[in-house]
Amino acid sequence: MLRRNFLKSSLGSAALATVAACTGGASSGKKDGECSAHGSQGIKYCPNAKLNISFQESTLKFDTLKEKFDLMEKLGVVGFEPHGGNLPDRVDELKAALNGRNIKVSAICAGFKGFMLSENEAVRNECRDTMRAIITAAGKLSSTGVIIVPAFNHQTPCKPHNQETRDFLCQWFDELGKFAVENGTTVIFEPLNRREAFYMRQVADAASICRDINNPGVRCMGDFWHMTLEETSDLGAFLSAGEYLQHVHIASRKRRLIPGEDGQADNYVAGFKGLKALGYNKYVSFECGSKADDRNASAAAAVELLRKQWDEA
Repeated sequence: MLRRNFLKSSLGSAALATVAACTGGASSGKKDGECSAHGSQGIKYCPNAKLNISFQESTLKFDTLKEKFDLMEKLGVVGFEPHGGNLPDRVDELKAALNGRNIKVSAICAGFKGFMLSENEAVRNECRDTMRAIITAAGKLSSTGVIIVPAFNHQTPCKPHNQETRDFLCQWFDELGKFAVENGTTVIFEPLNRREAFYMRQVADAASICRDINNPGVRCMGDFWHMTLEETSDLGAFLSAGEYLQHVHIASRKRRLIPGEDGQADNYVAGFKGLKALGYNKYVSFECGSKADDRNASAAAAVELLRKQWDEA
């Protein structure tokens, strides 16, 4: 039996009752942390699950942050994901632009230099030092975390994919995670598809490393675009992340555009079922381009699409 079909048929109430992330407020008379049956498959979800939509800085086509934030508030978008490059110099600017608005900084999208699995110590140190600077800024902005990829395919020379490298990864990130906790934030592993990175390609890979590190400052994320190419089940991928899931990226499923621009292919219901089962209430953030004549109108339509599919999940 294909894994996707197996998961659909077997992940019912018994499996999902063990999801540790089912914590939070009560709903419909349920006790704190109690899940409720929902959906035609009997999938259980936690009442504190919530769809918090976030836009990256490039999602909307405007010249100023004010114009972007005005439309985001109109659409009910509550998260903003800036790039990490030059973030330490932008803290005051972003704080001022967000002051009085119903929008918060979600995750920080990379921006570090070097890469942590380099064979060259100087390159690793550059990654560590630039990440620490971004983490410090992220803490000042009350961000949920800073996204990092251990190594992209084009980055060489890179440590081999073996147990020694995994042990090194755990040690390196344990230290960085402690620094993140000191700053009130986290570092977030992002699994990529094999075209971009071979070391960490599935959500379960990232989650298992988070488990081994066992540090509250080290978490992982799922990206619907990469998951389309690497996962057999969106539902299973998110469930495999469990308590370690800190962030989600979303894009259209064929061309990595704004959700909805690839038509019927852009279905996220199964993934949303997984998020509901986890009680996920952090951010689902747009990371995508656009081929639409009106990029802003496309983003507005995408917000409605995601809300509709969240309700269907």
